[in-house]
This record gives sequence, C-alpha cells and structure tokens, in this order.
Amino acid sequence: MREGPAPLTPERILVVNAGSSSLKLSFLGGDDQTLASLGVDPWHGEGPTAEMAAFVASLDGVDAVGHRVVHGGGTFQAPVLIDDKVRAGIAGLTDLAPLHQPRALAGMAATAALLPGVPAVACFDTAFHATLPATAATYALPAAWRERFGLRRYGFHGLSHGYASRRTAELVGRPVQRLRVVTCHLGAGASLAAVSAGRSIDTTMGFTPLEGLVMATRSGSVDPGMLVWLLRTGGLGVAELSDGLESASGLAGLAGLPDGSGDMREVLAAADQGDQDARLALGVYLHRLRAEIAAMAAAMNGLDALAFTGGIGEHAPAVRAAAADGLGFLGVALDADANTAARGDADISAPGTAVRTVVITAREDVEIARQTRAVLQKGKRT
Repeated sequence: MREGPAPLTPERILVVNAGSSSLKLSFLGGDDQTLASLGVDPWHGEGPTAEMAAFVASLDGVDAVGHRVVHGGGTFQAPVLIDDKVRAGIAGLTDLAPLHQPRALAGMAATAALLPGVPAVACFDTAFHATLPATAATYALPAAWRERFGLRRYGFHGLSHGYASRRTAELVGRPVQRLRVVTCHLGAGASLAAVSAGRSIDTTMGFTPLEGLVMATRSGSVDPGMLVWLLRTGGLGVAELSDGLESASGLAGLAGLPDGSGDMREVLAAADQGDQDARLALGVYLHRLRAEIAAMAAAMNGLDALAFTGGIGEHAPAVRAAAADGLGFLGVALDADANTAARGDADISAPGTAVRTVVITAREDVEIARQTRAVLQKGKRT
C-alpha cells in the first residue's frame, strides 16, 4: 500500500460493482486506465474472501472506493459519501431492488473491512434520471397511491447512460450541452434514455426495471389489465406471475430455444437458420426498440446522435443495422462496412447523414470513478 498523506485530488479509485450473483472490482488510475480487475462469480454477499483480500493487498494505494448501487429511490438523487445514515437509507430501499440492494451493502462492508479509513462513495443507477420532468416521471394513477407508495418512474442504467452520452459528444465533436442523443443500453437488461444537453429527460424503464424494451428474460411493457386478468381469472399466483415476467419472458419466452436462453447471440443464430420462433422474437425485439428510439427522439423534439452500448449494443451489428433500417425518417443511416467492423468506440454513420450513430464501450466503472472523485473534491472545498 502507498504511504503518506491522501492526495488533494483522489485519483486511484477502486470501483465495486456488486450484482445479484457476482462481484466486479476494478482499480482505475487518474487517467481512467484500468490498472487491475477481479471478478468473483458466484458471490453471495459474504464478507471479504481470501481472493478479495489478496487482490486489494496487491493494489498500489487506493485513494477512494466507488460503489454502484442500483436504486436510490427518491432519497438519493446524486452520489454521496457513505456513512451509517446512507447505508440505512440504501437498506430502506430494499423492497424496490431486493436482489441488488443487500449485495451493494455487502460490498460496502467487505471493502471497508479491507480498506479501513478509506473514503467510499455510493453512486446510484437511478440518479441520472432524477432530472426527468414531471410529465415524464409521473404515472397516471390515483394521487393517493402515488403519494402513499412513492409511485413514479425512476429509470435505471443511469451510470451507463451518463457515460455514453458524454462519450458520444466526444466522438462527434460537439459539446454535450448542444447535443440531443438517444443512448441505447442493450444487454440482458435494456433501456433507452433521451439525453438533451447532458440531462436525462425521458427513459424507458420506470418504477422497476421491468418496464420498456423487450429484454433477455424480462417482458418489458405489457398491458397491466392483462396482468390483472391473469391474477383474477387466469389463476396465476403473485409469485408465479412475478417469476414469469422476470425470468421466463422477453427473448427467452418468445424464441423458445431448447436451453430456455434469452441470449441474443443464440436468437440471431437460430433466426439465421430459419427458426420461426427465433425470427418472431427478433422481430418483436426490433419493433419495440425502433418505436422507443423514436419516442425518445420525440421527447427532445429531434435527434443529433444515436449511441449503442451494452453487450448487444456493442457486439451485435445485425441488431444495430436492423434498428437503423426503421429510423431513416429521423435521419439515421449506417455505413454497412463501418457497422460490421466496429470494435470499441466507433462512428458507424453513413457519410453525410444528419444523425451521427456511434458504438460506445460500456464503462460504468469510469462513470463511478468520475462521480467518486467529484464528491470527494467537493468535500475538500467545503
């Protein structure tokens, strides 16, 4: 471990991303270069393992720790220095993200045990969407329900959307304050954001991550009346309905592949071989994706850039091409060769198109490090 006084500007950040069944540790330098990383899978929220302890001990000084937290609710609308009150607040939101909040808290406890005295910051996936206007955030539900239960659209994947929007501005050579960009985070979970002048003004996920796009195993938006019918008339129980929407819907439910997979790579391969269910799954996915991209553009009264990120967004040129094929009326067109060849951050726009289309490598770790430094620098100034 590096000795001596803490630097005035925290540079070397340990980023902790605790998922529902895994833990990722990334050690970033002041230039956001990844100096070291560790993946623990499976990880069930236990205290610091020997593997984690050896990894942390090998690091050449940690100035601060940044933690990804899925849900900030209405309480946390910006990154915050972690203390007992913050931990209690995160725990109080467990009902909104029962798989993720306890793991985030376990990650905080584990790293605090290994790095006593090192400041830690919580960075929230919902915080980027705290700027949603009331017209986009409010559900048309009884006021008594909204007030009693805090029902509103929170949005998710904010760390990814925030990074992607800024990186898009760099690639297209325009200030983010003068850019209208739809960021498409497409992975097993998927969401879009309408980012105008660097602020999220609409997004596809809502009170939970179930709303919006078709995903690997999640349904995306469905008729709520149909869900009531399934409970009241169809004979489904709440647990069965919840599990079906979360784990057996989306691409998995549509494609019906032998292993029950909702992996886009397998769906694309099966569709290419003529599997009709896989073709339907892909068609439904793309129909919803194109429609929601157009809706995000409408929320900004136009579109300057379209960004694809996440596992599918980065690595499935066929999905990008098919999405763009239905968006020509917005000014979107791809260069077929650039789209096929894209590796890492890349501009895949056709020459002369009004809207720039880019591929962005997902870097939530960079966004968490950025937010962590900002919180600690602000603390030193006040």
